[in-house]
Amino acid sequence: MGKKYQFWFATGSQDLYGEECLRVVAEHSAKIVEGLNRSGLLPYEIVLKPTLIDNVSIRKTFNEANADENCAGVITWMHTFSPAKSWILGLQEYRKPLLHLHTQFNEEIPYDSIDMDFMNTNQSAHGDREFGHIVSRMGIERKVIVGHWANAEVQKRIASWMFTAIGIMESSHIRVLRVGDNMRNVAVTEGDKVEAHIKFGWEIDAYNITDIAEYVKSVSDSDVKALVDEYYDTYDILLEGRDADEFRKHVAVQAAIEIGFEKFLTEKNYHAIVTNFEMLAGLNQLPGLAIQRLMQKGYGFGGEGDWKTAAMVRLMKVMTAGVKDAKGTSFMEDYTYNLVQGKQGILQAHMLEVCPSIANVKPAIKVSPLTMGKREDPARLVFTSKPGKGVATSLIDLGNRFRLLINEVECLTQDTPMPKLPVASAFWRPEPNLEVGAEAWILAGGAHHTAFSYDLTAEQMGDWAAAMGIEAVYIDKDTNIRSFKNELKWNSIYYR
Repeated sequence: MGKKYQFWFATGSQDLYGEECLRVVAEHSAKIVEGLNRSGLLPYEIVLKPTLIDNVSIRKTFNEANADENCAGVITWMHTFSPAKSWILGLQEYRKPLLHLHTQFNEEIPYDSIDMDFMNTNQSAHGDREFGHIVSRMGIERKVIVGHWANAEVQKRIASWMFTAIGIMESSHIRVLRVGDNMRNVAVTEGDKVEAHIKFGWEIDAYNITDIAEYVKSVSDSDVKALVDEYYDTYDILLEGRDADEFRKHVAVQAAIEIGFEKFLTEKNYHAIVTNFEMLAGLNQLPGLAIQRLMQKGYGFGGEGDWKTAAMVRLMKVMTAGVKDAKGTSFMEDYTYNLVQGKQGILQAHMLEVCPSIANVKPAIKVSPLTMGKREDPARLVFTSKPGKGVATSLIDLGNRFRLLINEVECLTQDTPMPKLPVASAFWRPEPNLEVGAEAWILAGGAHHTAFSYDLTAEQMGDWAAAMGIEAVYIDKDTNIRSFKNELKWNSIYYR
């Protein structure tokens, strides 16, 4: 998550109009790149590359982009006319995210002075269509953004795409640790791990719970004490009548789990983890506070062996790592509805594991019984989520393909206390409303687990799915069930 990514800016032209024209093209490209970098709106630096005028330079640039570990994508722009056949070999060999910025240097037509020299030099409307044709003919996935480069909205769209590009790049580096197997008899958390490796680059490996439990047992008392002290300094403590020493012992169990799990993840280079309350041999508690803390550090998580959601949580955390004033990303689960007219929504939570990055209030540590897992009372962080709009995603395996459901939601302020609910929670209203949103979700086969973020958009997640070559289904303010059913039917034919 700490890699210093850059994006390359590649301007297309040709030598039909002479050296003076190419000098102007290079000058304009440099000013555009300088302006974009100076805007303060882009999360990553854009690096200007020499003007590309022939097959050799184009192919060389794209292959250099492939080889540069810090290059997360190429932004292309045709300042003049650029014969598209010159781009074929380079495009065939290029393997990273591609943005086609359809812009031009001047914002307004210079009505008083325009002549054919100006027309020949400033013909992006011409050149970008030639380039766009060949990319479409070759069936290459790319993002197209149209508008003047100095416009703040265009710059924000470029910034948005950059986060998606980082997700595309980082997807192939995600490694998921499965502690045990999938929850018995559960369908939606299952899936084809080999196909996921092919499609997304994810490595999904299984270990016995006792392998990681040995790491937990080996944690020193001094390390546990130090982390428990950190917990007590960081969070509120809700004793609720429990003996203070006994409470602290329960918290210490989670500290050992956090340290042991993180050491195992680090040594074996995993970025996400799944657990299963049916498989806890060697652990005294179901991991709760420990998992919440690991998620806040950037690890992905999925409950009951849900490796798809664990990988998506990690992916979305990586995508939002550069977001200024990020509001948070978490694993989440649909629990129960409020069906009162005018107050409809879904209470989101999980047994224990909701990431505190989404907390609206200072989290508190609570120790409460948990019948699932049949272990001692686990410590967990409790809080309510921030209000605000976000996106909930569900990656499902339909047997012959993956489908990504993308639902725009709004988390609402939780004004009514729930004093007996011993877990963190969110309460959100799906777009376009609960009735349509839930019906569409069920028709599309969506899971009860989601990867949720305040800091990503449906467009960004859909662009990621397109880059992965999988189906994306949107549930938003424009969704109506008749059209939605037809879309699912059409998609089933396209992705057959």
